[in-house]
Amino acid sequence: MGQIEWAMWANEQALASGLIYMAGGIVAVAGQFKNWQFGAYGIAAGVFISLLEYPRSKRKKGSTIERCGQYAITPVVKVFGPLTRNYYVRAILHAGLAVPGGFLLATILGTVCLGIASIIYLLAAIRGEEWRPIEMKPETKPRIAETIKRPPENPPPRPPPEVRRKQVDEGAAGVGYSNPIPVGDDV
Repeated sequence: MGQIEWAMWANEQALASGLIYMAGGIVAVAGQFKNWQFGAYGIAAGVFISLLEYPRSKRKKGSTIERCGQYAITPVVKVFGPLTRNYYVRAILHAGLAVPGGFLLATILGTVCLGIASIIYLLAAIRGEEWRPIEMKPETKPRIAETIKRPPENPPPRPPPEVRRKQVDEGAAGVGYSNPIPVGDDV
């Protein structure tokens, strides 16, 4: 069995928890909850977490499917170097950002989810994983197979190639169409 890449799980968990945290903050601010300031903090923290976690990391083995528009945010995350690449830093950052959300009911679900993501990131860091950007591959032009000269003209079943050549020669000479496939008594 292959080894699990925990960072992939943590990334998905943290992205979802950032969105949940932000949604809880919006509910708290819009509803003018008591201590709604924690809701405003939840909005800001949720946006920050979502932007940090949106770019996926490159997997060690296999291919990684890039998120839509990830190429625009990846350079920003890449600029901060070890602060964003190291999963110990991300685990501590997510745990710290989660604490103020625990003081308000609307943001407590985002807090719990972010705490779980922090634990998974800690596990990924202990296993030696780190964030690596997905590099853009050079675009290659699609090559047309050199063996295929022309696409087939007749639907299957097709007559053998030598019979097809006779048809083309007869058609060019002005001779009427003859059935190249023997039928009935002609066999």
